[in-house]
Amino acid sequence: MTTSHNSTDLVNIRDLLPEDIPILPLVIRPIFPNILTPIAFTGEDFLQAIKDAEEHYNGFIGLVFVKDIDDNDYFNSNLYDVGTVVKINKVTSISQDSVQAIVFGVERFKKKKVVPGNSRLCWKVKYNKETSDSSIELKAYMLAIMTSLKEIFEVNPILKEELKLLVSQASYDHPSIFIDFVSSMLKAEAKDLQELLEEFNINNRSQRLLTMLKKELEISQLQAKISKQIEDKVSKQQKEYFLREQLKLIKQELGLEKDEKSAVVDKIVDKINHIHLSPEAEKIVNEQLEKLSILDQGSPEYHVARTYVESIVELPWGVFSKDRLDIKKSKMILDRDHYGLEDIKNSILEFVSTVIKTGNVNGSILCLVGPPGVGKTSIGKSIAESLNRQFYRFSVGGMVDEAEIKGHRRTY
Repeated sequence: MTTSHNSTDLVNIRDLLPEDIPILPLVIRPIFPNILTPIAFTGEDFLQAIKDAEEHYNGFIGLVFVKDIDDNDYFNSNLYDVGTVVKINKVTSISQDSVQAIVFGVERFKKKKVVPGNSRLCWKVKYNKETSDSSIELKAYMLAIMTSLKEIFEVNPILKEELKLLVSQASYDHPSIFIDFVSSMLKAEAKDLQELLEEFNINNRSQRLLTMLKKELEISQLQAKISKQIEDKVSKQQKEYFLREQLKLIKQELGLEKDEKSAVVDKIVDKINHIHLSPEAEKIVNEQLEKLSILDQGSPEYHVARTYVESIVELPWGVFSKDRLDIKKSKMILDRDHYGLEDIKNSILEFVSTVIKTGNVNGSILCLVGPPGVGKTSIGKSIAESLNRQFYRFSVGGMVDEAEIKGHRRTY
């Protein structure tokens, strides 16, 4: 790049580089020479530094990557000694405390010392002015780099569009420019890129870049392998799902299989045919079956209705034990198991007599009251044995909600 000194002379931009340049710290990644790059900074110090560079340094400013950042003041951060001097081409946006600009990387430089007396960070630097090198070794490195890039193209489509044009325009006449272009587009760690920037010998830089490209290729190949495995797995699952759905529809069309809803309803109807529902229960079950046939399977109400009707038909409808109504047998069992308690035993025998007389168990429910250990449970077992009924005991101690005994409503 050149700039016009007067109407007849052209001066190389690198001949205009000042010995003292203002320095701006970079916190994301270093910037390479020979690259047109957008930059953005926020803060009054950065804004003023850009203005000073344009007014007092012909638009030149040094960009140096941060080694150890100082969050309170970026300009006090520990910086690397090697950076890139850039020329501010255009300030695209400027506000009260932020600035965005397009800069062109001109040359590498190395810090000689800090220039004292400046209100902002300023270094005296030594530039690395490269000359073209057409050695056989460098050409071999260039060829190897381009080969690695083409291999990356095959597995990483993201980098492909960025570097495709670069490879097609690669020239052995300016290897440093080509190497810096490739370096700036790498997705490597910022620390590794800084090491690449600090390598002033172009052959050594080419070797280091080639090593990083091989690493980038390995990562891209691994990413492609993982993506393919996931894609194959998802494709297989989708294929199996569609095949199962197609098979289900084919069976339904041929009458070999019913849909899930019809299968559920038929199963419930089959259970109903093997039990003896009461008229009230049969009416409720028929209403629920009609609702099931209308509701969509994905509806929450469908699952509530299905659970409710399945619970009803699971109950032992029409299954009864045959009562043994024998006063003498009952008295014998009560006397055998309990001494005394004549009032209680007489009340139980009166209850049994009433059942014998009326033929049903309508009437009061027996309630035995007393402290723990006096025999309430054992009397209940004796009553069940005398009537030839099954005995079941459950404790309600500590219960505060009657729903724990009789169950919750269906809406729960």
